[in-house]
Amino acid sequence: MTEIRFYHLQYQPQAQVLSVILSKALERGHRIVVKMRDEAEIGQMNDYLWTFSPDSFLPHGSVRNGQAEMQPIWLTTEDESPNKADVLILCQGAYSEKQSEFALCCEMLDGHDQQAISDARTRWKTYKDQGFDVTYWQQGETGGWEKKA
Repeated sequence: MTEIRFYHLQYQPQAQVLSVILSKALERGHRIVVKMRDEAEIGQMNDYLWTFSPDSFLPHGSVRNGQAEMQPIWLTTEDESPNKADVLILCQGAYSEKQSEFALCCEMLDGHDQQAISDARTRWKTYKDQGFDVTYWQQGETGGWEKKA
């Protein structure tokens, strides 16, 4: 059964949080799909993943690059997994109907957006009712994560 994690972002921007989560997932041998709201967000994330660290980058691609099967991280606006990912990350405002096709689904939640929080509560209940293993992680002031539920 898919594990679903809600990440409640409060102190760092989504791109910064994603770079850490993606790095850890790659270290553990995962392949990842990152679903975003629109192409502009994909462009921004693409630039960030190439430049966030002066010493490294995170290998990734999108429809602009092609060769999805070669990309350990795939950035998309579609409900797809062309790189045969086992991890799905849903960025703020992105939704999927295919969570059950992945071992892990991570939902990024803007802690300053009350509507996003309300929507996440509804999805949480739906996931629980469907039998998913759901956890909630809240970001601390230093950027670390604490499991709250």
